Amino acid sequence: MSRFRKLSQTVWHCQYHIVFCPKYRFRVLKGSIKKEVEDCIKTFTSAQKCELIELNVQVDHVHLLVMIPPKVSVSTYMGTVKGRTAIRVLNKFRKLKQRPFWGNHLWARGYCVDTVGLDTEMIRKYVKYQEEKEKDSEKTIH
Repeated sequence: MSRFRKLSQTVWHCQYHIVFCPKYRFRVLKGSIKKEVEDCIKTFTSAQKCELIELNVQVDHVHLLVMIPPKVSVSTYMGTVKGRTAIRVLNKFRKLKQRPFWGNHLWARGYCVDTVGLDTEMIRKYVKYQEEKEKDSEKTIH
């Protein structure tokens, strides 16, 4: 199977590693909030005809490895994912809105995006196992 995807007049392989975090990098992405964020990202990714390769929601940030077709810009994809996820999470978990400085914002402004070239497998493993590495490093510190 080819790594390339096809549209009616385009052959493409556009894969991105994206990282974004909650406002003020609060450590709120755990338990049922984490599950809701995961479900939302999966839903809104497929709704935009994108393909989620890896997803890792950690307590203070999110890693995505996603294939986005060339007819969808990365900024459009992220605007939809972050915006609609924030609406659903803040409506479902109203306690998050009780912090007066949050307003109606779940996510910090901006995100980090990098194109993935030939080292896809290395980045995929990094996204998948970074949380375990972080926990191990915290154990050695304490």
